[in-house]
Amino acid sequence: MRIGLIGCRGIPNYYGGFEQFAEYLSVGLVEAGHEVVVYNSHTHPYQESEYKGVEIRHIYDPENRIGTAGQFVYDFLSIRDSRKQNFDIILQLGYTSSTVFSWYFPKNAVLITNMDGLEWSRSKYSKKVQKFLQYAESLGVRHSDHLIADSLGIQEYLKSKYGAESTYIPYGAHVVKNFDEQALGEFNLEKYQYNMLIARLEPENNIEMILEGIAASSVQIPFLVVGKHETSFGEYLKGKFSDSRIRFVGAVYDMEKLNTLRGFSNLYFHGHSVGGTNPSLLEAMASNALICANDNKFNSTILEEDAFYFSSSKDVTKFAESIRKEDYGTFLANNVKKIETIYTWPNIVDSYEELFKGLLANK
Repeated sequence: MRIGLIGCRGIPNYYGGFEQFAEYLSVGLVEAGHEVVVYNSHTHPYQESEYKGVEIRHIYDPENRIGTAGQFVYDFLSIRDSRKQNFDIILQLGYTSSTVFSWYFPKNAVLITNMDGLEWSRSKYSKKVQKFLQYAESLGVRHSDHLIADSLGIQEYLKSKYGAESTYIPYGAHVVKNFDEQALGEFNLEKYQYNMLIARLEPENNIEMILEGIAASSVQIPFLVVGKHETSFGEYLKGKFSDSRIRFVGAVYDMEKLNTLRGFSNLYFHGHSVGGTNPSLLEAMASNALICANDNKFNSTILEEDAFYFSSSKDVTKFAESIRKEDYGTFLANNVKKIETIYTWPNIVDSYEELFKGLLANK
């Protein structure tokens, strides 16, 4: 098969969940013998034309100059290029700025859309933008040949709201076998003597709630906030929480360092609330982190009984003051087993390949 991936900023991953997913899926499909093209923003740090056998097509992306409108330009130009590529399959990652151009996709390719999370419900968006995103979501459902849901919660939502069938395929992760304990020195940390979170600093990730709970606690160990904080909300959080225990360390893209931070933390807080299966949650499980997650179905369907759940800052305070990682080895072992048996990248790649083949055969 000749397969195109549209809708991410590009590979290798320097940004987030979809990019991480695109990297592992595209490389896996190439290893399975398929031709794969990933569309990259022309501003992406990786400027080569190939990555581990995956063809990279660099497309003009003016987002850094004109803001959000640049995403629409980038997606339109990517779709325009796809019309010349003779793809069998096009996998569209998300719908926020691409489904308005659904009419422009090549008609000879099977168009599959990974519907991501409930983007329209993100509190950072105005009512007008939220309404547009609901419209874009409906276009993705209407014009795609097939839908993929990365969580059971999203699958249920698509069925109940649109009556739309979808295939559930989650993200994957690799179990971390080795940790670089020396990396802790870079952050002036000691094993199991700190708590942390990793997230984009956005309201719907409940970072403010988590930090309120930490600030109100009697716990004296450091709390790491890993994520880009040079944003308006990041500045707000830094201004509100001028607490010496709370350290805003910025974004970290080195996976070995991230795995080490997660693996040697005491408690790992996961506040995401509006997405599907969040990749960073699986990576935390794979890194042997003891997880305290926001209490919602997207998180609970993955973690099940092997985590703690918070819905208020008081919950955060209680957990921070009472939980020690050494007491919950069963939680850790169960979550690692889930990665090894369910959320493993070879399984995910195989599921996509099987789906693509089936849809192409029935075309």
